[in-house]
Amino acid sequence: MSILGVALVLFLLGILGWIVINASKLESFFKGNVQVNAFIREGSRTAEMEALKSYIVSKPYARRVEYVSKDMARKKFIGEGNEDWNKVLDYNPLPASVDFYLDPVYVNPDSLGVIVSDIQSRFFIVSEVKYPDAVVSSLDAIVRKIAIILLSISAVLCLIAIILIDNTIKLAMFSNRFLIKTMQMVGATRWFISRPFDKRAVINGLVSSGLAVTGILAIIYLVEGWWLPELRVLRDTGMLAVLCLVLVAIGIGITFISTHRSVTKYLRMRLDDLY
Repeated sequence: MSILGVALVLFLLGILGWIVINASKLESFFKGNVQVNAFIREGSRTAEMEALKSYIVSKPYARRVEYVSKDMARKKFIGEGNEDWNKVLDYNPLPASVDFYLDPVYVNPDSLGVIVSDIQSRFFIVSEVKYPDAVVSSLDAIVRKIAIILLSISAVLCLIAIILIDNTIKLAMFSNRFLIKTMQMVGATRWFISRPFDKRAVINGLVSSGLAVTGILAIIYLVEGWWLPELRVLRDTGMLAVLCLVLVAIGIGITFISTHRSVTKYLRMRLDDLY
């Protein structure tokens, strides 16, 4: 029962960890789709446009840099469901541009302000640098709130998990208190008494964490395979492996510490106090 109790607590803790990992990946996914457009003035030379593109490519904040000509901008505009202006205008009003997606680390108002100022001050051919500032501001605020909420919940649940596991082990050791005291009374040393209990604690912690990890992987398989296949895009195998290792370490560590503390506690108690 103690093994199942510890496994259940670790399972709940692992599910929360999986949710936190997916939330972090989802944040990176949304931030990685923020596009910046550096619009180029009419009549700019090809060499200047190539220099602008090369400069942006060399920067760590830029991903998937693309030069969009006036004709490409027109095709993209019509492809988004807009009407062609050929019946009204006899020229293409859309400017050429160098478009790039941002690295998620740089998607915040302060970093974007520096990026925009740097590009406009270095290249006269750039008439304007635009990005969805309303989206960036709201996304940054939402992400900050979600992060605070998830971290708070994680901290509380970690504390609850430690307390529950510790109490579960203490209850399991309570039934062995007379055995521990009897071994002490016949002359066994503290190390000799605690060694088998500590060894059993490590095995129990390993089994509990193994059951918890198996349950978590089964839930992830069911969710990604049957209910929400879209979550496969967010899967981070490396972080998932780290989460499993952390659960194993928590299971073994807390079980071992709680067991050793309980054995030491009963060894220090008087025989009358055990009743």
